[in-house]
Amino acid sequence: MAGLTSDIEYFLKQLLDNSSDGVLEIGRNELANRFDCAPSQINYVLTTRFTTYKGYYVESKRGGNGFVKIITISRSKDEYIENVIKEIGKTLTESQAVEIIKDLYNKNYLDKNQAKIMKYAVSENSLTNVDIKKRNIVRKDILKNMLISVLIGG
Repeated sequence: MAGLTSDIEYFLKQLLDNSSDGVLEIGRNELANRFDCAPSQINYVLTTRFTTYKGYYVESKRGGNGFVKIITISRSKDEYIENVIKEIGKTLTESQAVEIIKDLYNKNYLDKNQAKIMKYAVSENSLTNVDIKKRNIVRKDILKNMLISVLIGG
């Protein structure tokens, strides 16, 4: 399923890149038919790959004439990272942290070394001495502070 999810994400991002205004509106059923999948798979892609902290705003209407509208949010590097910091919840799993780091790296907001250091810092191996019930809270704090360091140029 990961392959299909990635294929749908890639397709939508290509359409967005080719749009003149960074806005894409497409029928949910049309998209599901194109990829021979259930509309719920399209919803999954939208909720996991096109989030506000990744720089997208999604409008969606369900039903027979359902559509999906994806809007690329244009922001500077600092605005984008500030938004990521605000969007991080009270806890953060390792996989969520890695997704954020990958996204920032892919947008060239982090260099390879920064991304690598951050991934190691938020890994389970780095937090083995932290009570298991508190690891996701500590991980969130570590990532937020590292992102603040990027903002201030540290």
